[in-house]
Amino acid sequence: MALLDPGTWTGKIFTGGWAAADGGTLPVVEPATGAELGTLGNASARDVAASAAAAAAAQRDWAARTYEERAAVLRRAGRLFEEHAAEIQDWIVREAGSVPAKAELEAHFAAGLCYEAAALASHPQGLVLPSAQPRWSLARRRPAGVVSVIAPFNFPLILSMRSVAPALALGNAVLLKPDPRTAVCGGVSLARVFQEAGLPEGLLHLLPGGLEAGEAVVSAPQVRVVSFTGSTAAGRRIGETCGRLLKRAHLELGGNNALIVLPGADIGKAVSAGAWGSFLHQGQICMTTGRHLVHESLHEEYVAALAEKADGLPVGDPAAGPVALGPIIDAGQLAHVDALVRDTVDAGARLAAGGTHEGLFYRPTVLAEVTPDMPAYAREVFGPVAPVVPFAGVDEAVALARDSEYGLSLGILGDVGQAMAIADAVPTGLVHINDQTVNDEPVVPFGGLAASGNGSRFGGPDANIEAFTETQWVTVRGEIAPYPF
Repeated sequence: MALLDPGTWTGKIFTGGWAAADGGTLPVVEPATGAELGTLGNASARDVAASAAAAAAAQRDWAARTYEERAAVLRRAGRLFEEHAAEIQDWIVREAGSVPAKAELEAHFAAGLCYEAAALASHPQGLVLPSAQPRWSLARRRPAGVVSVIAPFNFPLILSMRSVAPALALGNAVLLKPDPRTAVCGGVSLARVFQEAGLPEGLLHLLPGGLEAGEAVVSAPQVRVVSFTGSTAAGRRIGETCGRLLKRAHLELGGNNALIVLPGADIGKAVSAGAWGSFLHQGQICMTTGRHLVHESLHEEYVAALAEKADGLPVGDPAAGPVALGPIIDAGQLAHVDALVRDTVDAGARLAAGGTHEGLFYRPTVLAEVTPDMPAYAREVFGPVAPVVPFAGVDEAVALARDSEYGLSLGILGDVGQAMAIADAVPTGLVHINDQTVNDEPVVPFGGLAASGNGSRFGGPDANIEAFTETQWVTVRGEIAPYPF
């Protein structure tokens, strides 16, 4: 039987097994065609409350298991992602509108996250501290307990697994609320993999749903950590709620990332990198290159070459044939992208390429003669749009790059010495010299600053241990201490 056989999950959520949801059902829609691919359970607040209670009960036994047992489950999960990669990739193409190469990357990355998490289970998780008393003094990391993971639609498998795998490896239980638009590839695939990998019952709960489910997985009293990837506006609301409830929130939010093209940069390679940074997965990535800052000596040539590149990229249904860009996820997001482009052109920008769409298929778009106050430059577009602005010198490039509420990713193309000086001057979570802005690996710390989030909360042993455990101080004396009372 196929791993993702709809007979297993149709109309259901996963909470100690597959069961009907109190909140009814949600449609699973293919954005490229509008076809309904199936239905999933729509988790209600009551569903979440029951799952949170079950997760808290199951977590105590899981935390008491040896690291070998936890690591073995994660390793089996990694192998299952590899064995069922083709099936999972097909769902990513159809449900998320991804081109096959991007879907292949997600499946490969998910397996890597499992393997890295398996190693995390045996990673040193404590320190021996000095003490002025005759005793041993230790700081050790303990599982946080129940972790809620809220994941977005754009890289649904990676951005769920990035938190689910390390949280489980470190002894936690997880409530997973994927975006309802991609809840099969970003939710069912994880539930089925861990079910087949032998994860004990009650540790992973799949709770697709809307606002009601989202609020419930944040506010459930058993939840101690909330790991959220999504928009800055939603992240602010979650952070406010977690602050009031004294929970930790790890927030990976939006971005409006700059790519700086320095004088002397290879124009062909720079345009290729810039196109990838802006148009990969229809620009629906937090790290997407949203601002092209190009030295005035290269500006006109860069705009012309980028527009030519955009005009040559095929757009269409990624399940039907080879294309470079698939559909925007839904009509609401397309309307947002189109409005920003139209408003920017109305404000005086020149449409060098694109700016049109058929259904949800938006052409890769290049905007020239842009000023920093124009909407498609100043705001996160989350679509395949490349605004280009010239600069005269390095100081101006730094000022332009810094002039944003976001601080996620920065790409710099050209002289390494100049690029290093720029990297030191621009506050951002990620810097890529002689590369574009969209980069990630399972082993690296990942996160942004300011409106892009609250720092590197994902990836690598240090960030993951910090994210999903609590510090406990322990002292040990050879005999009961004497006191004057």
